[in-house]
Formats: sequence, structure tokens, C-alpha cells
Amino acid sequence: MDIAILIYDGFTALDAVGPYEILSCLPKAKVHFVAKDVGPVRTHTKALSLMADFKLSDIPHPDIVVIPGGTKGTIVASKDGGILTWIRKAHESSKWTTSVCTGALILGAAGILQGLKATTHWYARDHLSQFGAEYTNERVVRQGKVITAAGVSAGIDMALHLAGEIAGKEVAQMIQLLIEYDPKPPFDSGSLMKADKSIIKLAQDAARSEFE
Repeated sequence: MDIAILIYDGFTALDAVGPYEILSCLPKAKVHFVAKDVGPVRTHTKALSLMADFKLSDIPHPDIVVIPGGTKGTIVASKDGGILTWIRKAHESSKWTTSVCTGALILGAAGILQGLKATTHWYARDHLSQFGAEYTNERVVRQGKVITAAGVSAGIDMALHLAGEIAGKEVAQMIQLLIEYDPKPPFDSGSLMKADKSIIKLAQDAARSEFE
């Protein structure tokens, strides 16, 4: 089972690495980090790189496509003809096409989300309508073989959901135990529905500075 995780300049590390940790545990899984060119690719913080061992053209028909999000780099990627063409062609034969966080904007730009419900990072939710998608305030949204995840950490949930669909609930639960994914965050401010207004304002300002 070939799994292609797209990486591009300015992607968010956990968007890619979270799903990687889960999906790489699936039986007979081969995970490939793919990019326009082979070599190191910088994350949006510029403090970390991941190695792309394959060009897009090396993995034309993956079984699973994972599109991570980011900030300014995601906007650039969503306008890159080479990336969009690869996604469209890969989606034609994929068993699953997925995104994490603002990676949904890249799927949308490729025409994958037209007429579908989808989720993304809350800061980018209003952008989905321009791609013919309906934003849904859920952590993971499945529409046929298309699965979108909300912001950053939701990629882990998405990958566990996908693991259950592919290998069964027992295997997915086993993977969850192996990675000891049992979140008990110190603060209950992980969504717009829970965070105080002052925290939302701080987060909006921080997000704005990253995107603009």
C-alpha cells in the first residue's frame, strides 16, 4: 500500500508527521514523502526540514494521498500547477485522498472538494466556499474517499480513523495504544467553542501574522 505525503516549502510539520506515525504502522504500508524536487523541504517555521525522497512523478498512483497544511506556503502551493495536476491525477486512482488543516485549501484548488462538506483550520474556514465546499465544524469529515481534518493535531485523529477503515478497529486501537495517544491537555481551549474570547483574539492575531 503506497502512501504519498506531499511536502512543500512552508508546510506544517505535525500535519505531515502526525499521520505518518500512524499510517506507517499499517500492514504492508510504504510511506513516501513526495515533493516537486528530491531533497530537504523547510517547514513554515524554517527551523525544521523533512527529506523528500521522491519527486511527484515518482509516485503517480498512490493508494493514499495526504496533503498537509501550513500558512503562506500553503497559499503558494495551492496555486502551483504541478502540485495541483499531480493531486488530480493521483485522486483519480487513489483509495483515499486526505488533507490536514489548511491542506484542504490545496485539495479545494485541485477541484477535489467541489460539492463536498469539508473541514480545515478554523482560521481558514471561510476560504472553503470559494472551492465549492461547505465548511463543517468537525474534527474529521469523510465524504466518500475524501477525508479532511481540522487544524494540525486533528491529522492524528484523521489517520487513526483511516487506519480503522483500512485495517479494522482493533488494529487502529492497537496503533493508538502504541503511540500512547490519550490526550489530556492542561487547558480546555482547543476549539473556538471552548476558548475564552481573549484567547481567541490572541490566536486570531497570531494566525493573521502567519498568513498575511
